Amino acid sequence: MSGRRSFWWPLLVIASCATLLTGCGSTVVQGHATSMMFDPDRVGGLPVTDGHSGLRPNPPEPKRTADNSDGGDIDRMVLLAIDDIEEFWSQNDSTLPKRFEPVTTLLSYDSRDPNSVDMCGSPSYKVVNASYCHGPNMDEIAWDRGVIVPVASKYFGEMALVGILAHEYGHEIQYKTGILTDDDPIFVAEQQADCFAGVYLRWVAAGHSKRFELSTGDGLNHVLAGLIYIRDQLKTQRAAAARGVTNAHGSALDRVSAFQIGFAGNVDQCAAIDMDEIKKRQGDLPKFLEPDGYGDTQAVDTEIDADTLKNLMDVLSDVYSPSKPPTLSTDAKDCPDAKLSPPVSYCPADNTIIVDLPGLKKLAQAKDEDNQQVLLQGDNTAISVFTSRYALAVQHDKGLSIDTPVAAMRTGCLTGVGQAKMAEPGGKLTLSPGDADEAISGLLTNGLAASDVNGTLLPAGFTRILAYRSGVQGTEDECYQRFP
Repeated sequence: MSGRRSFWWPLLVIASCATLLTGCGSTVVQGHATSMMFDPDRVGGLPVTDGHSGLRPNPPEPKRTADNSDGGDIDRMVLLAIDDIEEFWSQNDSTLPKRFEPVTTLLSYDSRDPNSVDMCGSPSYKVVNASYCHGPNMDEIAWDRGVIVPVASKYFGEMALVGILAHEYGHEIQYKTGILTDDDPIFVAEQQADCFAGVYLRWVAAGHSKRFELSTGDGLNHVLAGLIYIRDQLKTQRAAAARGVTNAHGSALDRVSAFQIGFAGNVDQCAAIDMDEIKKRQGDLPKFLEPDGYGDTQAVDTEIDADTLKNLMDVLSDVYSPSKPPTLSTDAKDCPDAKLSPPVSYCPADNTIIVDLPGLKKLAQAKDEDNQQVLLQGDNTAISVFTSRYALAVQHDKGLSIDTPVAAMRTGCLTGVGQAKMAEPGGKLTLSPGDADEAISGLLTNGLAASDVNGTLLPAGFTRILAYRSGVQGTEDECYQRFP
């Protein structure tokens, strides 16, 4: 049996993360969490850094060659990435069940060319992708130099391209070492490959690569933005289900969390990913194409208005049970003991959540990722931010500090707890399929759901998402224990 595993990338103009991460320049005060994994100043044990991400100056010439190459800069970049990935795995194959074996064939093609060569035994015309193919007499990594490579590099940076190839090489490792077979679900295969890519990219971020550099701040944010963009969109999943296709790759939460497991962990943890592990990691958040209590799989966007905010206050009071619930204000006002963090702010002085309703509506406005050149946004982008300000009120009610990086981590965690509870059917406001991805995207683009009372962001999107995910999978008490 032969098979092909692909890092699917739509033929679209993709939003530049640089234009999205408008809050990343916020000043961050110093502080420390209780473990290295959850330290707000570190990512996977590495310090949070900004700076150059991409090809180093004067890298070594590529060692390998590609069939059908045009000899241009694009293929040279890909070959350097392949060299780097192979160097990493050859140096670290003691962690694998079998010795590392480089892929046999490398193939470059141009998806715009009707007369382009076959890739993976099939026509490559209009196949905008990068793929690993295996089977009898086939062991090949192929890439589209016409569209996918230049688009990935332009909109997400060179390291997003390297991440694509690291993902494909993850598939090669799965099959060459026997970690996975064709009988295993594609859903598992894809997330394992995301995890293997995370293992390799941490090595790059740690400064061990001769060819590439990756900052753990903005550089890693770009890589995560790429993972979010190539997730299984709800509309794509629905169309696939209508055709009887079940080749799901995973939601944004699935894919980012799998990558984080690898970046902060090791190969053993990647190999341990299976359907049971994935389901545990997903928690109780609504899944793609799982019918809700009414048999509906459509995304449900909630109108953000005064009634919605009142309902949300009631829901969050039930979720967190503060002894002194905060009040709600939609009137513009100052706060004497905290900076405002529009469109939603918490003022400790009078225990009030202050909402700029037009601004919150704008944050909740659903956007067409394909046509508007943005990452995912919708009602839960706004609701998750509102939830985070309520979570600050809950922390203040308990006498905890709310103006430190640890408080920002705790806030992200408690927001995740609240979101998981809001996924339970039958409430006044219930999350629907796709809502979790809106929260994950928001943590990367605006970051407010994991910020302190002054709206000061955690410096790395990776850490914001990690804090949120720890809450989705945990409890309120665990958030307080992890981030005292």
